[in-house]
Amino acid sequence: MAADDRGRAGFVTRRWHDSGVIPLLLTEIEHAVRRSWGADTCPPESRAEWSPDNPARGQCGVTAMVLNDLLGGELIRGEVLVNGEHKDYHWWNRLATGVEIDLTREQFSSDEIVSGGVVVPRTPVSTWRRLRDEYEILQGRVQENLRSSGVEPSEPARAGSAPGRGVLPRPGVAAGPAPSSAMPTVSQLAC
Repeated sequence: MAADDRGRAGFVTRRWHDSGVIPLLLTEIEHAVRRSWGADTCPPESRAEWSPDNPARGQCGVTAMVLNDLLGGELIRGEVLVNGEHKDYHWWNRLATGVEIDLTREQFSSDEIVSGGVVVPRTPVSTWRRLRDEYEILQGRVQENLRSSGVEPSEPARAGSAPGRGVLPRPGVAAGPAPSSAMPTVSQLAC
């Protein structure tokens, strides 16, 4: 297998001499994501709260979407409560294996409690009303950070492609239900 082969469609791989390609480790993805966060990748209303001391602050929605691009699975949305009152929403991922990944949970102070968690269908980026620019900035940085570390990322999901998939479907990852007016969608991302 050539050094530039990508492996199975939609999976993130890295180059590996003449032995072919191997799957990218989650720790490598986490490192690339964390290196990519900035004030410009969180919601405009959260930028005053973002700092290098708390780089995960406000990054959950766009981070969950970028991870969904790379790994598929489901998007999960919980509610952030302060003194029992709704403050915001928090987003994370559940892989097809059932493992949940939340790279931004440390953003919360001790009085902020994340409650619940419902699966939210992914809508095409082209339909998003907010955070589209922030998502595209983060996605581009993550892809570049992966490339600079020798990784060949799969192509991100595109408008009109199946939720959480690259251009070709990933084996074993279900697309999930189509959004309905009763279900929240990622076009309503908040963090």
